[in-house]
Amino acid sequence: MLQPLVLLGIRLYIANVFFSSGLTKIDNWDTTLALFEEEYKVPVLAPNVAAVLGTGGELVLPVLLALGLAGRFGALGLTVLNAVALISYYDALNEATRLHHWLWGGLILVVVAFGPGKLALDTWFRQRWGKSA
Repeated sequence: MLQPLVLLGIRLYIANVFFSSGLTKIDNWDTTLALFEEEYKVPVLAPNVAAVLGTGGELVLPVLLALGLAGRFGALGLTVLNAVALISYYDALNEATRLHHWLWGGLILVVVAFGPGKLALDTWFRQRWGKSA
């Protein structure tokens, strides 16, 4: 009975965490580029590409998640961002910050597993146009 509210709460909490991080990155792009060059060490990608993709993901995917629009896609994308963050600068994080990332990852996986819930645009569109999940 409370599942729709719990899922909405999770979606809004996670969306706020990642969107706020994205806003911080675009607030000072030079610092963001420096961080991706010196500290974040994203594997495979050039630092400037990682900065653009990471920041873009932090600004777009949380909006999808919060609205419940392509909710599982947004959640999966944020799972990737969270995993890359943990892998890229695990040693630079203190224990509390690592625990936050694990918590966020677990909460995001709840949305991946159950979908965005009844209080989501995905559900509204499905009901309106009669498409199955």
